[in-house]
This record gives sequence, C-alpha cells and structure tokens, in this order.
Amino acid sequence: MSAIFSGALASLFTGLATSIGALFILPKVKYTPRSMPLFLGLSGGIMFAASIFSLLVPAISAGNIFLTLVVFLLGAIFVDILDTILPHEHLLKGLEGPPSELRLTGLLLITMTIHNFPEGMAVGVSFARGVSAQAISLALAIGIQNIPEGAAVALPLYSMGMSKGKAIFIAFLTGMIEPVAGLFGVSLGVLLGKLLPYIMAFASGAMIYVVSDEMIPESHSAGKEKIATFSFMLGFIIMTLLDNLF
Repeated sequence: MSAIFSGALASLFTGLATSIGALFILPKVKYTPRSMPLFLGLSGGIMFAASIFSLLVPAISAGNIFLTLVVFLLGAIFVDILDTILPHEHLLKGLEGPPSELRLTGLLLITMTIHNFPEGMAVGVSFARGVSAQAISLALAIGIQNIPEGAAVALPLYSMGMSKGKAIFIAFLTGMIEPVAGLFGVSLGVLLGKLLPYIMAFASGAMIYVVSDEMIPESHSAGKEKIATFSFMLGFIIMTLLDNLF
C-alpha cells in the first residue's frame, strides 16, 4: 500500500468519524450547557497530546531543533492569519473575522475548514514514510476526537431548530475537509521527504493554535470550566495511552 494511498485513506476515516459522532449522539443526547464543554474538552485534550507526542517530538528528533521550533511557530501564525482574514462563526463565541453576508451554514463550514485542515494534514503527514504504529495511533486518536467534535457541531444546530438530517449532513461536510487536507499533507511529505520533520512541526503548531485559541476558550465560555478541564485531561490520557500502546 503506497504512502499516499495510506495517508488519504486514514484521513478519510478520521473525517467520517465526525459523521459517526453526529449520527450516534444526536438522536440520543439533548443539547445542554454541559454538552459543548464536555465534547470540546475531550477533543482538545486528544488534539493537544497528538500534536506533541505524534508530531512535534518526532520532528525534533529527526530535524534541527531550532528550525523545527521556528516552523512550529509558523504553523500557529499561519492559522492565526486565516482566523483573522476569513469570516467564520463559532456556535458559542459568535462571528469572528471581517463582516460577512454569508449564512450560518457557510460561516460554520469556513470555521471547520480552519479547524479541521490541520488535523487532516497531520494525519496525512504521519503516513508519508509509510504505515507505522505511530501513524496509526495518530489516525485513531484524531478519529476518536472527531466523534465528540461531530456532536459538538450537530447538537447546537439541532437545538436551534435545524432538522436532524441537515445537522448531520453539515457535520459530514465539515469532516470531509480532512481527507482533502490528508491527501495534501501526505503528498507534500512524500515529495519533500527531507523536509518531513518541518512539515510535521508546522502541522503540530497549527493544531495547538486551534486547541489554545478556539477549543479551550469555547469550552470554558458556557461557565462549565471544571467539566471542560477534566474532559480535556481525559482526552490527553486517551491519546497518551494510544501513543504508548502502539
């Protein structure tokens, strides 16, 4: 199985996990003030640990530490620029970026593109040298964190009066950003093999920016900081176990 095919397939799996979250959780769980902090905290903890253990640490081991850390910072700066110039909507924080006449659905898709592209890219990049235990653990972790993330997208939309089918479809669309990003990431890693540690560092910085700038503040905005914090720690534990068990 080629590296590019493996990376594309793994990122497709992680993207579809977003739909699984919406499909299985939406019919059974009602939207409450505790729902979003729980789901966002869990997703954030997994993403944070994956960024460190599966991307940044291997990148530092394989590349120049100073250059790796500079590129890591550039990954965060890149997402910050996108966050500034693109109008997007957070379900709790509201509209960010320049004013826009786009409808809520369009703004949410832009938000999740900013959010999910680094995830998909990270999964793809991890397969650039072929299938490995570390790459599989990262794909599993991102897939697991996408399940509550899918619920975090669909539940508020449904609570605002949107039909279940449409809420689930929007969650599906947000997940489909990841295979596109995964194909881009693994292709870049294969074509520019010597730069792979720095591509991994870039993806790590982008993911940590999303966790710190968006997921943690949004998980705390409902006044349920303890739920969000312990959920974040649980997510961190899940990813740490996956990384070590594989």
